Amino acid sequence: MDNRAEVREFLMTRRAKLTPDAAGISAGPNRRVAGLRRTEVAMLAGVSVEYYAKLERGAISGASASVLEAIAQALQLDDTERAHLFDLARAADGIPSSGRARRRTTKSAAPRPSLQWALAAVTDGVAFVRDQHQDVLAVNALGRAFYSPLIGDGGRTPNLARFQFLDPASRDFYPDWDLFAEMCVAIMRAEAGRDPHDKGLQDLVGELSTRSDTFRQLWGAHDVRTHGAGTKRFQHPVVGEVTLAYEELAITAEPGQVLMIYTAEPGSPSAERLRLLASWGAEQPAGVSL
Repeated sequence: MDNRAEVREFLMTRRAKLTPDAAGISAGPNRRVAGLRRTEVAMLAGVSVEYYAKLERGAISGASASVLEAIAQALQLDDTERAHLFDLARAADGIPSSGRARRRTTKSAAPRPSLQWALAAVTDGVAFVRDQHQDVLAVNALGRAFYSPLIGDGGRTPNLARFQFLDPASRDFYPDWDLFAEMCVAIMRAEAGRDPHDKGLQDLVGELSTRSDTFRQLWGAHDVRTHGAGTKRFQHPVVGEVTLAYEELAITAEPGQVLMIYTAEPGSPSAERLRLLASWGAEQPAGVSL
């Protein structure tokens, strides 16, 4: 797969976001663009205008690490954006990114029993495993109750991105829906940069781009990010609003899969609501098996 368009759009959108003032360059009179010009990025990176123009046209194959680092510094890329630029360059060179083995299958294998046991050991928080396609592969008991609006009564594997953009219930579940939407797409963008040959992700992006105007617009912004850690608000249909801290942990035995754990501050109203939700979940009939 030729990733020239991805490289071109990423560099152009990063350049457009960086103002001359932020870059320490005099804007001058009669400036027609808010962001930097190609000549200014080339000057800041210490490369010729012709060479930078070639990179921005998508011809990034063969670019050295030092050149990529200079471009990243010139465009003031954050750590995730810098990693994405290097991933795009590795993909152009045909090198697997970030140590991840390239997979040709479109279906993820069932989680190992030991991973299921690890999830079950998390009793006071929401824990689940998702893959690079945003499929939820396994959940603990509290996670099943918490994500009941997503998991539903059965059918295909629950998918966080489809729920976000195609299910109206997501706007109730996520009080900060716009923020969640931006995060979801930016995480998927970063995944696509790591492996542009991932057909499962390509198919998902194509489906969501066709069915959701919001997704299509956000995808076109070329923003990238990692999940990492932070705090999110949810509006659960059973227990109401909860504020949870989250941690993302990579599952090294299964490249591309991560373990997400959501917990509430001890003694907080959200912690009490999670306990109520656990009790409610224990009373429900067994649902879809993940």
